[in-house]
Amino acid sequence: MNSTEELAKYLLDIKAVKLNVKEPFTWTSGIQSPIYCDNRVVLSYPHVRDFVKKHLAELYTRHFPNADMLAGIATAGIAHGVLAAEHLDIPYCYVRPEPKKHGMKNQIEGHMPRNSQVVLVEDLISTGKSSLQAVDGVIKDGGQVQGIIALFTYGFKQAQEAFDQRNIPFHTLSNFEILSQIALKSDYINAEQFEAIQKFRVNPKNWQN
Repeated sequence: MNSTEELAKYLLDIKAVKLNVKEPFTWTSGIQSPIYCDNRVVLSYPHVRDFVKKHLAELYTRHFPNADMLAGIATAGIAHGVLAAEHLDIPYCYVRPEPKKHGMKNQIEGHMPRNSQVVLVEDLISTGKSSLQAVDGVIKDGGQVQGIIALFTYGFKQAQEAFDQRNIPFHTLSNFEILSQIALKSDYINAEQFEAIQKFRVNPKNWQN
């Protein structure tokens, strides 16, 4: 079992991911989804947390050798980012979706020197909207975004196109395709449910039709 499959199995084992075709979950966007992924649950399991920390650090080292700091994307990416930064012994900050309305009105929390080469840390990538908001926040404050690392991606075409358009590379530890295969092999879902969630990955807005 490779690391992509291993994380998918961990997420299923600790119930960070829930799959339900009959009673879909409603996302903030209004999308009715047969999958709900809450990677914050990872923080409660030391062995999974340690796995994620080390492998996020490996993604950073392997794909972004010219970067000099990590920045977590609020809120779910903050903890994963700080763990990876601590493992790498590199500077760290985090990025809000938008500037605060009060106080210093910061969008970047922590010290990010101008022209820093930043890699953003996200817990999961769905449409890519929140990730690209964070990219804009870093750029506005004088940083340069090398790319994004994340625990998980749904693999939506919409997200890939959005990142490609902005020339922002991203790399994830696991993905929806692998997770659904692991779920099928472990009898977490049956063949009919597997087929339904594959339709969701291809067409998230109309998979039930």
